This record gives sequence, structure tokens and C-alpha cells, in this order.
Amino acid sequence: MQPYLKPSRFVDSDHPGVIEFALNHRGDGGTPREQAVALYYAVRDGIRYNPYVFSRDPQTLRGSHALEAGQSYCVPKATLLAACARHCGIPARIGLADVKNHLATPRLLELLRSEVFAMHGYTELFLEGRWVKATPAFDIGLCEAFGVLPLEFDGRNDSVFHPFNREGERHMEYLRDHGQFPDVPEEFFFGYLRQCYSHLFTGEDAPLDGDMRSEAARP
Repeated sequence: MQPYLKPSRFVDSDHPGVIEFALNHRGDGGTPREQAVALYYAVRDGIRYNPYVFSRDPQTLRGSHALEAGQSYCVPKATLLAACARHCGIPARIGLADVKNHLATPRLLELLRSEVFAMHGYTELFLEGRWVKATPAFDIGLCEAFGVLPLEFDGRNDSVFHPFNREGERHMEYLRDHGQFPDVPEEFFFGYLRQCYSHLFTGEDAPLDGDMRSEAARP
């Protein structure tokens, strides 16, 4: 379990800000499962989900970067949750998968030129003798704007995207699981994204400039 407990480049559980965040949000005492649940909700709702902040700069994959920015996309939010868990002595690792988002905004689909969200990131936590998936990506404000149920986490059951929204429309569809890793595999991660979205890897790495929640809330 050592690779899943020690600090790594992106799961930077030794960062002072991450340590402070973990200590402030894990709750007073409690079991590792109870602490993991508290940390999940702190990351899910404390860090605003915004895919437009994606950057080719590897430093933005750090959990501490998501914390300092106050907003990020699924992978840095997953590394932040993993980093907080590791600081609290809970083994944690990063999972990557391709998903089809049936409820993305028109602008985001136009930007990606695809309905497939490649390299979606989630966290796996080792609790009560087994690995459990946790997906802290969509904050509750974004879920309300989209009309989808927020993902809950109890530390015993996998927390993965719902296939349908409240109206019975398709929401998320898992297409391919790339596996789990002690840290974000930088070369594989960016190399695969380049294959999927080559147009995003040309020219300067400029901010994508957008906000998914405000787009979802528009009539």
C-alpha cells in the first residue's frame, strides 16, 4: 500500500495547503471511512467544477493547484481528494476512464468536437478492506443547474456518474476504463488527450475561457 499512502508529484499530500484542508474537513476523530466521506463532500462542493480551466501545463494536475484555484475539472479534483485521504492515512489512487456526456453544453461540445470526455478522473479509496470509487467532480451547484442528481458517497458503495438525469434523459455513459494509478500518468494522460483532441494541442496553451454552470443555467 506504500505507493498509495506517500506523497507523489500530483497527489501532493505533503503540500501545506492540502494538509490544512484535510485537517479542517476530515471531521473530529471518526473512522477512516467517516473521514473519507467528509473529505469527499469537502472536495466535491468546495472546489467548483469547470472544464474550461484545462491546461497542458502538468502543474495544473496537482491537488494543491485545484485547491488554490478554487475551481478545476475532474482530474485535479480527484488528485486533491486522493491527497487529502493519504494525509489522513487512507490509501488512495487515481482512476481514468472515457465517458460519453449526453448533457454537456453546446459550447463545450463544439470546443471538444466530440461527446466523449476522454481521461475522466476519479479517486479510489481503500476502506474497510477494499477499494471504493469516489467521483468528486460535479459540485452540487452544477448538478442543480443541469438537473442531475449529485453523486453521494458513503465510503462503502462506488460513487460513479448516474446514467440518467431526473427526467430520465441519458446523462453519462462509461465507455472505457484505463485503470488505476498511484499518480496521474502524465505522458499517457496528455498523449491520449492529444490523440482525442489534437486541435487543443496546437498553438499557445491559452485559457479556454468559459463557465459550465452559467452555460447550463441559460434557458
